[in-house]
Amino acid sequence: MATVERWTGLEVRALREAQRMSIEAFAAKLGVSDRMVSKWEARGETIKIRPVNQAALDTALASSSPEVHARFVKLTSSLGSVLPGQRAEEGSALPRQHQVRHPHDGKKMALVDAGVYLSGAGNNPVWLPAFYIDVYPVTNSDYERFVAATGHAPPQHWPKGRCPESIRDHPVVFVTWHDAAAYAVWAGKELPSSQQWEKAARGPRGDIYPWGSQQTPAKCNTRESGIGSTTPVTRYHSGVSPYGVYDMCGNAWEWTSTLSEPGRYELKAGAWTSPFSRVTPAAFNDASTEMLDDDTGFRCAVLAEDLRQLLGELSPS
Repeated sequence: MATVERWTGLEVRALREAQRMSIEAFAAKLGVSDRMVSKWEARGETIKIRPVNQAALDTALASSSPEVHARFVKLTSSLGSVLPGQRAEEGSALPRQHQVRHPHDGKKMALVDAGVYLSGAGNNPVWLPAFYIDVYPVTNSDYERFVAATGHAPPQHWPKGRCPESIRDHPVVFVTWHDAAAYAVWAGKELPSSQQWEKAARGPRGDIYPWGSQQTPAKCNTRESGIGSTTPVTRYHSGVSPYGVYDMCGNAWEWTSTLSEPGRYELKAGAWTSPFSRVTPAAFNDASTEMLDDDTGFRCAVLAEDLRQLLGELSPS
């Protein structure tokens, strides 16, 4: 049974709708005023609910019937988040997702909402807190800024250490896990865990591919494409994930922060060198931290709470 680490107005509304109760009836069940429930729902994820009320919500969820619980999981799996001043889409039961630019490296990041998703080949339910993930893999152009700012060694395929103009918008490759981790630290982010990466790729419903469960090799850059190299990270518009994230199948393998065994980390995505059968986001692969190849790159992630705190610190007072 799923649990909620921290209740916000989004989860409150989802539980009330799952129980098919009016605000008044739901408030009476919790032992609070209907005005308070209305305030929680109006404030969305920005509200801070007191511990005593968090406990009451925990009890309400735990005592729910299996049918109510299933509806709650479905609703929270499709939650998006709205920053103050934003509005939900017309006719939408819950707020929409959104994207922001990270203030350090300027890359666009997509929100992956808190909640349960179906993980791995067995579709096991896993709850993750909200996080942001790069919409695109780190490109050669992104990595060039990092190299210039830090003096880090450039990838071996750059002639004379300079990024060729023809691949500036391709994912950077020939990077070890240590190279990827160093970029993440410089950017004020981290490498995504394998579970974060998989949720960002598959969405909450356990689809096999980012675009659904249909076997459609044309939606990504794999061996079947016949291209024989990496492609621009913006190329496959029809292959984006439910969160609007690109290249979650094919183009380049991506390092994660998940240790598989000492000295080895998990990889996700598959690559232009991979057969289509190997690029499902649930598939397992790993490599030594020292491995570098022409089909391996990365992207970054950051917990939503950490990014919002950073953005708040940078906002003018």
